[in-house]
Amino acid sequence: ASDVYKRQFTMALIQCNFFSKALMRTVPIQVVLPTDKMVFPGQPQPEEKPFKTLYLLHGIFGNYTDWVCGTRIQAWAQDRNLAVVMPSGENKFYVDNPVSNEMYGTFIGKELVDFTRRSFPLSRNREDTYIGGLSMGGFGSIVNGLQNPETFGAVCALSSALILDKAASMTEYTDFLMDNKGYYESVFGDLGQLRGGNKDYDTLAEKLAASGEPKPSFYLACGTEDDLITPNRAFRDHLKALGFDVTWEEGPGRHDWTFWDTYILRALDWLPLDSAVQGVSSGHVTD
Repeated sequence: ASDVYKRQFTMALIQCNFFSKALMRTVPIQVVLPTDKMVFPGQPQPEEKPFKTLYLLHGIFGNYTDWVCGTRIQAWAQDRNLAVVMPSGENKFYVDNPVSNEMYGTFIGKELVDFTRRSFPLSRNREDTYIGGLSMGGFGSIVNGLQNPETFGAVCALSSALILDKAASMTEYTDFLMDNKGYYESVFGDLGQLRGGNKDYDTLAEKLAASGEPKPSFYLACGTEDDLITPNRAFRDHLKALGFDVTWEEGPGRHDWTFWDTYILRALDWLPLDSAVQGVSSGHVTD
């Protein structure tokens, strides 16, 4: 059978709801799972083993369906025998807020991993467990990857919304969410304590580097026409100075699905996955 014909047989796409104690409500997730892969005559039978897993976080204004709707992640995960778990993060940047009892950091970094490992045939090994995301999800993958280095062996962050300095400088209560001081307070708490705290990606990286614990490796990418490229480059440099293993790529692109569809494939090629098919490069810069 031709490769085109084979690719018509996509893996299981599972939607389920479960009760989250961290969020105190029932939450939805979507899971791409390669348990139903078609094996054609002459092909080797896939090895029976727990799946390597990517926890993949959406951006602001999105939900758990975004990655499947906006990219070809389902087909590419099938090629690599990779399970992909996609939760909803509302607009909460995947961090804990004890005041509002919205513990999204605990949900992503602890509870979601535990629930999916008990529910699906996923590897429990750190070296097989990854976290990634775009924009707000890039922020969430970085912060939760640094807070849970015993769980996540690699972080893939695209066009990450590294906006702590912007958030800390907010002074107005406006109608537009992204310029509203009240919104950032509802997510991060006291903005005067934001830098240096447990939501600060720079501080978390410094503490992990000083701890001597194993550090996750990082794949970071951002478009050259994206307003977020300057803080992303700065974070790349900070990680490297602290001794982290960092792969950086940038190329023509804005803060949109065209860029994310291209670079999530490059991120998958970077991860140590099975049966990887090399992606197509187009004017990117690596470092």
